[in-house]
Amino acid sequence: MFTGIIEDLGVIQSIKLSSHSAMLRISSNLILSDLKIGDSIAVNGICLTATSFDSDSFTVDVMPETLRKTNLGELKHGHKVNLERALTLSARLGGHLVSGHIDGVGKIRKRFNQDIATIIEIQYPPELGKYLVPKGSVAIDGTSLTIVEVKADSFSVSLIPHTRGLTALGEKTVGAAVNLEADVIAKYLEKLMNRKESGGISKAFLTENGFI
Repeated sequence: MFTGIIEDLGVIQSIKLSSHSAMLRISSNLILSDLKIGDSIAVNGICLTATSFDSDSFTVDVMPETLRKTNLGELKHGHKVNLERALTLSARLGGHLVSGHIDGVGKIRKRFNQDIATIIEIQYPPELGKYLVPKGSVAIDGTSLTIVEVKADSFSVSLIPHTRGLTALGEKTVGAAVNLEADVIAKYLEKLMNRKESGGISKAFLTENGFI
């Protein structure tokens, strides 16, 4: 589990491609101090496992499924990526609960400044629309952000200067692909609402389960 609060901007040092998978070596200044082999690290919002590390970089393996369904396949040497270590129980939950499992890839449609903020409009896959609501949470390349506006096929977020400067989103331009993860609470709520065995959420269901 992650929070969507990016700890460091890593840099892709090398990419070793096989027929369908890849191994990435990523340099980092901040997250290597207590890293262990097998630790989970969110790379652009994708939960990956550290397979080796040295004083200034670590490696992760990327499965074929992950390459197909995320923007990792577009990475090249020198590209910056958002990094976050897994959440500890003693940490503050500054963002929202992020699983590191990508729901779809969006594309930046517009980007413009509004006073100190940078507004980014992102075209989203149709199946994600039901999870997106104004003032709700969404993870974009692993960054926890609040949705400003939702349209028929796009939504917008606002970056403060701090977020713009410390995440890879600050450098992404119109047309760039971004990994999207919907709020996990919205997904669980959808499943509860569609429960065939209970007929969905009703007053009787809420009473039976102690909500009212």
